[in-house]
Amino acid sequence: MPYPLDAAAVRAWCGLALEALGRQRERIDAINVYPVADGDTGTNLYLTLESATRAVEAAFDGHASTGTAPCLADAIGAMAHGALIGARGNSGTIVAQLLRGMTEVLAAGGGADGGPEALRSALRRAAASTYEAVAHPVEGTVLTVATAAATAAEAAAGDAAAVARAAHDGARTALKATPAQLAVLGRAGVVDAGGCGLVALLGALADALSGEATAAPVALRADAPLPEAGGREATRHEVDGCADADEDGPAFEVIYLLEADDAAVARLRTRLDALGDSLVVVGGDGLWNVHVHTDDAGAAVEAGIEAGRPYRIAITHFGGAARTREPELAARAVVAVVPGAGLAGLCAEAGATTVSVRPGEPPASGELVQAIRQAHAREVMLLPNDPDLRHTAAAAAEQARTEGVRVALIPTRSAVQGIAALAVHEPDRSFDEDVVAMTAAAGATRYAELAVAERQSWTMAGVCQAGDVLGLIDGDVAVIGAELAATAMTVLDRMLSAGGEMVTLVLGDGVPAALAERLEQHVRERYLAVDTVVYEGGQHAAPLLIGVE
Repeated sequence: MPYPLDAAAVRAWCGLALEALGRQRERIDAINVYPVADGDTGTNLYLTLESATRAVEAAFDGHASTGTAPCLADAIGAMAHGALIGARGNSGTIVAQLLRGMTEVLAAGGGADGGPEALRSALRRAAASTYEAVAHPVEGTVLTVATAAATAAEAAAGDAAAVARAAHDGARTALKATPAQLAVLGRAGVVDAGGCGLVALLGALADALSGEATAAPVALRADAPLPEAGGREATRHEVDGCADADEDGPAFEVIYLLEADDAAVARLRTRLDALGDSLVVVGGDGLWNVHVHTDDAGAAVEAGIEAGRPYRIAITHFGGAARTREPELAARAVVAVVPGAGLAGLCAEAGATTVSVRPGEPPASGELVQAIRQAHAREVMLLPNDPDLRHTAAAAAEQARTEGVRVALIPTRSAVQGIAALAVHEPDRSFDEDVVAMTAAAGATRYAELAVAERQSWTMAGVCQAGDVLGLIDGDVAVIGAELAATAMTVLDRMLSAGGEMVTLVLGDGVPAALAERLEQHVRERYLAVDTVVYEGGQHAAPLLIGVE
């Protein structure tokens, strides 16, 4: 029995899509041959839809608490927003844009019309929007599959369920043709991985509206390799809808959410296009998801800082391991959770895969597991850099171990301890020796941070008022002051009274360099044998992080 395209149908769609991608995740990962053959397209799509599903459930819960029910606009808007903030990789980012394109149509006029004509228009807008988001579109990818789905939907008669089924069938047919459109697929004898995920997504939509199960999963292998059968090579700017399939491609994948206006994003696109490949920028209304492959991860993050406010920054170092069909794993890698853009760039330059967080939005264990996978190493050192992430990081490490990765959880409680641990990381020595050295370096680093009190409260140092500057040493409030520099000097004096050879200062977002100069001078004048190093961290929660070794 067909069902209307309403909020309940969107909720059912999310659940069915997540189930379908869960079943097919490993199969899709296995055929992922570009932009780099890192075998994560299925996983990225699953995580993207998982975020979308959580957002839809939150929308239903929010309405239930007020005794109301969400409309189509509420549900499809939540699905698109959840996919945007949780998008992973090229394919996940493109699917987020597809959902946003559908939302532009289905949420119009309050989302009351979920009929067949609205669905046709939504699928057409979804396909068109992906071409707008991708810097250098190419056929034979998920973009082609989306366009074929929209074309088939436009030709279909009947209700919304019939339109969705036609879109699914059109996508399946287009997917089978992708190996003949791109020689890189033909030689590997596989269909496009991102397109395969989109077929699963559309199949789930058809199931949600029709109440009937789809046919058997689509074949992932081409009938035969087609290296010369009309397919052309992907150029430097043409893979997964965008860029670069050659073995000498960029070294880093950089992804972040960005708060910025349209004009700034237009400039950002131009700059990132000159920096690298696989450029996809999706979103709107002030919030964007940015994805690029580049050799200069720091410059890609700095471009985001110039455009607006980047956060949830994830930098993956390909390291050449993912440039062949069967990637050779690196011996050892580091995964670090960092609180700011500057720290993300610093750790990435040191070879670490990073997960950047924003205040109040800690990473889930699934995000850390995915970062461990993306490190492409047999052994991984995991740096949580936050005491509140201990259990999350432990769960992620345990999950990764079940997948055959040897993971050591280094007990870093602050980013400055993570910097110290990363500085002594030596992948050429034995695993156990490296764990001991990194743990010892972190443990030998006392850490502090300055924060601004949001309200009156009791602390270990007495009662603070809203607006007071708090100096926390090893996690406890030790100093309450009225001014940032003076409070920082008091904190440094207390920490250095127990000795120390090196002071690390990590400046937060918007903190002037003059503060670092004052603190450097203070240390130099009072502690002659102590060196000071300063980093632009870009963290939002703490104006200053301090480490003493």
